[in-house]
Amino acid sequence: MDTLTHIALGACVGDALLGKKIGKRAMLVGAMANSIPDVDFISSFWLPIDENLLAHRGFTHSILFCIITAFFMALLFKRWFHPKTILLKKWILFFSIELFLHLFIDAFNAYGVGWFEPFSHYRISFNTIFVVDPFFSVWLGIATIALIILKKKNKKRKLWRAFGLGLSSVYLLYCVVNKFKIDAEAKDTLAQQKIAYKDFFTTPTPLNNWLWYIVVKNDTGFYIGYQSLFDSQKKIDFHFFPSNDSLLETVHDHKEIQNLIRFSKKWYTVNRYRDTIMFNDLVFGQVAGWENPTAPFVFRYILNHPENNNLIIQRGRFEMWNGHTIQTLIRRIGGN
Repeated sequence: MDTLTHIALGACVGDALLGKKIGKRAMLVGAMANSIPDVDFISSFWLPIDENLLAHRGFTHSILFCIITAFFMALLFKRWFHPKTILLKKWILFFSIELFLHLFIDAFNAYGVGWFEPFSHYRISFNTIFVVDPFFSVWLGIATIALIILKKKNKKRKLWRAFGLGLSSVYLLYCVVNKFKIDAEAKDTLAQQKIAYKDFFTTPTPLNNWLWYIVVKNDTGFYIGYQSLFDSQKKIDFHFFPSNDSLLETVHDHKEIQNLIRFSKKWYTVNRYRDTIMFNDLVFGQVAGWENPTAPFVFRYILNHPENNNLIIQRGRFEMWNGHTIQTLIRRIGGN
């Protein structure tokens, strides 16, 4: 999830676990603890882009990292912070919960999380909630503000914690239900439209959990379409994108290419435009693809001009968005 969501989640959980012991400082420590795994952002200052893509949400988002970090952070805070009133095992439990919550929540996004690094490079991704979803985060934000304002002994603090943590949890469960429903509907639609496929995945479009992006793989490429939970006609208008693997034949063994393929989990296409060869990671969707089925992909890596690849993912996420784009998104969410 985004940074602000991790801060708010960490603050609410921190207040619940240690608020009675150390007051509002528990929110600050909790926000810090829940944000620790994202320290991997510093790798972007020296790693090339293809390696940084794999470093982000890699080892610092692993179970091993959380175990080690929770123990050492507990030792530090036991020594520096209330050494007599809070036992070491309480600090270990506190940091373990905060760190593992970060790993757990991030796994629901499309990016993927390296839970098992460095023993396995496989990334966990449930493709259930968009990385920035205001309907998940707003409750935590409101609760955090309320907890900052209320005094330490105010009895309403417990109510506000329950409000923030409870509603965000209910919404996440709702997203999981939506995921199962859209997957089932996609399978039925593919059967009805007689589309042969090897695999497929679904993931939410930006800022909501009702319009879903669907990618279907066959031997030569990918069918891409969109389906809303409110669609009255269960028919997906797919647009086909050839994989064009042949464009990588001369460079396929290069480390940069192998890293990109590994990062995409082989959900990618390659296309040539004039003198430019573009590697498209399909996992992150298109730029307003519900409006234009041939829209460019959010993740576009220029293979023969790597100097133009700064902010590789962020560059395309909301590129070309305007008031009209938001209106078409809302209309498409409402159903066909």
